[in-house]
Amino acid sequence: MPGLALAACGVAAAWTVHRLLPAVPMLTAAVVLGVVAAHLPGVRGLVRGAASRGLSVAGKRLMRTGVVLLGLELGLADVLGLGWATVGMVLVVVAATFFGTLWAGRRLGLPGDQPLLVAAGSSICGASAIGAVGDARGSDERDVAACAALVTLCGTLAILVLPLLQDPLGLDAVRFGRWVGAGVHDVGQVVAAAQTAGPAALGEAVLVKLMRVALLAPLVTAVAVTTARGRRGDRDARPGGGTRRPAPVPLFVAGFLAMIALRTTGVLPDAVLGAAATVRELLLAAALFGLGSAVHVPSMARTGGRTALLGLGSWAVVAGVSYAGVLLVT
Repeated sequence: MPGLALAACGVAAAWTVHRLLPAVPMLTAAVVLGVVAAHLPGVRGLVRGAASRGLSVAGKRLMRTGVVLLGLELGLADVLGLGWATVGMVLVVVAATFFGTLWAGRRLGLPGDQPLLVAAGSSICGASAIGAVGDARGSDERDVAACAALVTLCGTLAILVLPLLQDPLGLDAVRFGRWVGAGVHDVGQVVAAAQTAGPAALGEAVLVKLMRVALLAPLVTAVAVTTARGRRGDRDARPGGGTRRPAPVPLFVAGFLAMIALRTTGVLPDAVLGAAATVRELLLAAALFGLGSAVHVPSMARTGGRTALLGLGSWAVVAGVSYAGVLLVT
């Protein structure tokens, strides 16, 4: 309970920051506040002691629930309405960003699952994807938290930079919206960047972004299956290894797909969808605060430069590839 209560306070603080500074998404503020709490005198003792278990629960279980509710943002008809050319463009952007970032991270010698986590966050949907992939992979919480903080900060950079490039690049509202949707990490960051060009840009940006979100399910499933096979091989190689097999598809991924199907039916009224979106934002904010509280800056300093280089490089790749793709298909 102490940890969950502290996470709730973190959500309230992040909401306040967002209200005072609308350009700062609440999820970004939640990560940063979690990191601050972990190093603030008078609070860090609570974070590392009595609140640690509750914060860990927030970072894992609340993240899964938030990802499930994210499926309610996506309807199959909306995606298909963009056309197959745009669908193909999104697939190319995601694949190029994911595999390019994964390769670069390994070449830079980043430890643990950091290359995989940054690749997932940059290519799909920011910190939400990092949390989902980290959960399926069983990644170290410190790696998850560090990568979530990095990717959200890079996405925040996009909020400031991309609107300034609209006129120099000669993009109309539709093209700019699709570029933002294909090239910015988090849903909230997409909204913050695209709304500067008006309602048309915002609508296109959200649809393209949610197409990327839909790819979270196959990515997490692939990670879970690969991880399960590796662990099963390790158990078989050990005398007396267990025989229990993890589920090939994590339960929260199945829930995510079920919510997409439910949204597609059109049976849910707008009031329910709006309430679900609010709950989702609060759950993800609590989860990201919990993950942020696991960050230990002195430990990050050993690989901080390489990690930052990977995050910025990945952001440049997704922005560049998505810009080229938008010009080709619109």
